[in-house]
Amino acid sequence: MDSAPSSAGFGRLGLAPAVLEAIQDLGYETPTPIQEQCIPHLLEGRDLLGQAQTGTGKTAAFALPVLSMIDLKSRDPQALVLAPTRELALQVAEAFQSYAHNMKGFHVLPLYGGTGMSTQLRQLKRGVHVIVGTPGRVMDHLRRGSLSLKGLKTLVLDEADEMLNMGFVDDIEWIFEQAPGKRRVALFSATMPGAIRRVARRHLHDPVEIKVAGKTETVTTIEQRHCVVTPSHKMDALTRVLEVEEFDAMIVFVRTKTATAEVAEKLEAHGFSAEALNGDMNQTMRERTVERLRRGKLDIVVATDIAARGLDVERISHVVNYDIPYDPEAYVHRIGRTGRAGREGKALLFVAPRERHLLKSIERATRQKIPPMTLPSADDLGEHRIERFMELLRETVRTQDLDFYYRLVSRIENEQEMAVMDIAAALTYLSQRERPFVVEELKGPPRRQRPEPGRRKQRDAGKGGGKEREDDGIPRVRYRIEVGRRHGAGPREIVGAIANEAGVEGKYIGYIGIHDDYSTVDLPEGMPREIEKHLRRVYVCGQALRIRRLDEGGAGGRGHAPGRRQSGSGKPDGKSGRQGPRARAPGKRG
Repeated sequence: MDSAPSSAGFGRLGLAPAVLEAIQDLGYETPTPIQEQCIPHLLEGRDLLGQAQTGTGKTAAFALPVLSMIDLKSRDPQALVLAPTRELALQVAEAFQSYAHNMKGFHVLPLYGGTGMSTQLRQLKRGVHVIVGTPGRVMDHLRRGSLSLKGLKTLVLDEADEMLNMGFVDDIEWIFEQAPGKRRVALFSATMPGAIRRVARRHLHDPVEIKVAGKTETVTTIEQRHCVVTPSHKMDALTRVLEVEEFDAMIVFVRTKTATAEVAEKLEAHGFSAEALNGDMNQTMRERTVERLRRGKLDIVVATDIAARGLDVERISHVVNYDIPYDPEAYVHRIGRTGRAGREGKALLFVAPRERHLLKSIERATRQKIPPMTLPSADDLGEHRIERFMELLRETVRTQDLDFYYRLVSRIENEQEMAVMDIAAALTYLSQRERPFVVEELKGPPRRQRPEPGRRKQRDAGKGGGKEREDDGIPRVRYRIEVGRRHGAGPREIVGAIANEAGVEGKYIGYIGIHDDYSTVDLPEGMPREIEKHLRRVYVCGQALRIRRLDEGGAGGRGHAPGRRQSGSGKPDGKSGRQGPRARAPGKRG
């Protein structure tokens, strides 16, 4: 979530009292430049063209004035925010909800593709005040009549250049045509290419232009690393790092209050001194936890971004981003909790396979690469535990009075007729049952194999189904999906759903064959099983994909020359009687 300010800085900007109270509750301090410059103009009803990087606070720059002008008695959508990806739509919707927590009866609804329509239809029927959606799903609802823009007062285009890169310009133009003529428009973009300028000229009336440079930088004394790990293995990965890595004190950042308690409890169960820090704690409890961390009576705090505001403990040597933040600025604030006063600090970022785009966003905003980290292997962990055990034995022999235990071992040896080696081995086994020396290997996402330079393969058209193809250097496997021409699906819809839900950039999605009742699509080889399982439940044009590899059974989709996407005719683009819709790449489609 974008950082925003406190009521003291906002009081002069004309925001509604409930909004001012909310941002004060959230602990915000002073407006960022983009917020200070945008809010008065939007409250006056001016159109606005803003150039700002992610991490400058632009979400609050449009969300706060929109909320200040909401009529809670009306059940029609009064503001529509268009975002390029599902992730950004969810982030912006969460921001609206957070800023509106003192506005009783307020409803915001994120609309994005790749999921069923029933829940969205129910919520639209109930009535919402703000819609935050990806262009594709917003168009779906407008066409079926489940979404009306007759009461729309504000239209916001967030990250307009990303929507341009993903091929959404025509969709945005169509949505503008459905909106009332009298509405204010706010367009935000990190860059201002010609296509964005043309959209602004056509649809913005005498706009105010605001340009704010991003200042997101990270401390050079902080060593940053990232690790790609599936959500189900995060705790295993974290405990491995904690065992092997020497640290003084640590903050583990998660997204929700519930997660702070869950992660802290699991860490305690693994033998680590950890406590939660979240917004449900009163000030006295919070101060007691921070003081325990400061005095060395506590080693790990599991916190949300809001709960960690103002947390400054010098002994914090490590920050772990257990849940990757949506906003790069939040990442910078998080890792800034270590590396204080010139001391060295370390920051580790866990990235789920579907979240790689968030890593790239952070790297762009901070203008530096975050190198990968190899997690300790099973052998590494086992050897580390053995070394610690031997060190503990040496220390015990050196410092403890063991006369009673010598006599006890001698008694066991004589009465039980056991060799001393057998006794020692049995006691060693019993002592390490909670933390065994032989560790199972942690399963992670498959490593991508880079093809040898110049290596190119292409299967014969008659042998393409389910086989490896490397015509562009990327090994792929062919899948069948249960949505086709009869359902209204084309390459654009299929690429969008897979890119958005699986985190596979459009450029990595290969040949798409459209048939009447099904389609085929070539995806990178080694795609994790959990992503395949998730894609089976994803909906496109009202149909579940039910994706499966062709070499696991199923007919159809064989006999096409790989490497080219098809139009709605079922023939490769350029060979049909009309030009088929061009599959979008790279990027994500909602």
